[in-house]
Amino acid sequence: MSFFDFDGRVLELAEKAMQNAKPQLYEIEKIQEYNQNKILKAFQLCGVSESHFADSTGYGYSDRGREVLDKVYATAFGAEDAIVRQSFQSGTHALTVALFGMLRPGDTMLSVAGIPYDTIRSVIGIEGDYSGSLKDFNIHYDEVPLQNGKVDYNALKDKLSVHPKMAYIQRSRGYSLRSALTISDIKKIVETVKSVSPETIIMVDNCYGEFVEKLEPTQVGADIMAGSLIKNAGGGIAPTGGYIAGRSDLVKICSYRLTTPGTGRELGATLSTKREMFMGAFNAPHITGEALKTAVFASSLFKSMGYGVSPEVDETRGDIVQAILLENEENLIAFCQGIQSGSPVDSYVTPLPDDLPGYDSKVIMAAGAFTLGSSIELSADAPLREPFAVWMQGSFNFHSGKTGVMLAANKILYKK
Repeated sequence: MSFFDFDGRVLELAEKAMQNAKPQLYEIEKIQEYNQNKILKAFQLCGVSESHFADSTGYGYSDRGREVLDKVYATAFGAEDAIVRQSFQSGTHALTVALFGMLRPGDTMLSVAGIPYDTIRSVIGIEGDYSGSLKDFNIHYDEVPLQNGKVDYNALKDKLSVHPKMAYIQRSRGYSLRSALTISDIKKIVETVKSVSPETIIMVDNCYGEFVEKLEPTQVGADIMAGSLIKNAGGGIAPTGGYIAGRSDLVKICSYRLTTPGTGRELGATLSTKREMFMGAFNAPHITGEALKTAVFASSLFKSMGYGVSPEVDETRGDIVQAILLENEENLIAFCQGIQSGSPVDSYVTPLPDDLPGYDSKVIMAAGAFTLGSSIELSADAPLREPFAVWMQGSFNFHSGKTGVMLAANKILYKK
């Protein structure tokens, strides 16, 4: 029995796409199992108990559960320390706190993989309304342009000769078609930076990358990383929040920026979010694997329909994002409307392009999510500009994610 009215061509192509993706789906499940056992062991080593789910109020002093949650993430990420808080409003906020925590007037932040994601550009002070940005505090920005979509290691070495305070690595692709950086890529960048400028802090924007591979950036030499709990790291259960993880001295000064110098991580009531944050951490490896399987299926299906895809089905993935080149505005809008129609929440809503703070062109977003803006749930978004690529990510489970992708294909076929 079929609950959805699929075109016969979509059903046939979906079956072939599944067969084509089988080897990759199997590999993802092996990583999924490894990381699930890793987080299970982290919970056990940190002695998580029911008592750690209790709320705290006011200043949040002596919140033992908050402290244990930090240790769980640090253990799972192979980091010296971590600070995990619901008061981080987004991944961009967590990254901003880290940048302002570690950089001082006169310092230079060097982006090693081209220009960063749209919303961090205002933080740096290179686009948009940047009042209060790093630029306002006389913190300088430089970047290493990509060479054919790859990190240019010769140019990187040249830029490192002046010993910048920070080398900034954006793991995910953002709204670009360069490949996401794998752990192998990040390891090579780390080795290059340390060989030329060992005192330079290596920071990773790890959004969309957590639990995609068996290792995290902090396990291959990155000094610090940050991300969002409504992406991979929160497992689709954490209702908000983010994290910073890495060297203990760096996490400490970042915590002083999050609250106040001197109090740092000792402040911060957890109110009624802690149980969900622990559950989200435990669920994160599984849901990341489900999102990866959905992305691989989408790559296989749309490739068979004649569209360009990145990554290709058999490429090593550094994040959960799947880019699909849909050739024109009509197809792009149809894809997002199809994804929305496959959502458990607000499936009746029709997404339309609109202006969005932090972006320089109209953006269309499909996200029928239980948590507003959660991109670990099935979602798709794109700026309406050439090459009319859409970036899809997430899915609570592969079965419903597959259906959403098929509905997007269906919508495009019906519009032709």
